[in-house]
Amino acid sequence: MTIEGITQSVILRYFETMNAGDYDATAALFTDNGVMQPPFEEPIQGQEAIATYLKAEAIDMQLSPKTGIVEPQENGNTQIQVKGRVQTSLFSVNVGWIFLLNLEQRISFVRIKLLASPQELLSFRR
Repeated sequence: MTIEGITQSVILRYFETMNAGDYDATAALFTDNGVMQPPFEEPIQGQEAIATYLKAEAIDMQLSPKTGIVEPQENGNTQIQVKGRVQTSLFSVNVGWIFLLNLEQRISFVRIKLLASPQELLSFRR
């Protein structure tokens, strides 16, 4: 897996484990009380809750990250923004991920944003 502008192994591993459907391994990349903020959903906190959520909601998703930007923070943490696409059996959409890595290079937070037009978003309603 390569993402232009990204060399952090934890970020590369996030996308590799997601695409492999190994959601327990994905959740293990987070800190113990790490948070995942999916689009249109409440934040999910903790490794176990993240794994459970992914097992229910991320089945058959294929993530195709393309480019990223690394932004060191004053407190020693690192913010990483990645843009790419997600393909499901029902749709394909541009997505942005904003990761916050702690000093130990573990994910403390990820926000997942759909980068779609309002018209595209209306077609995703459940």
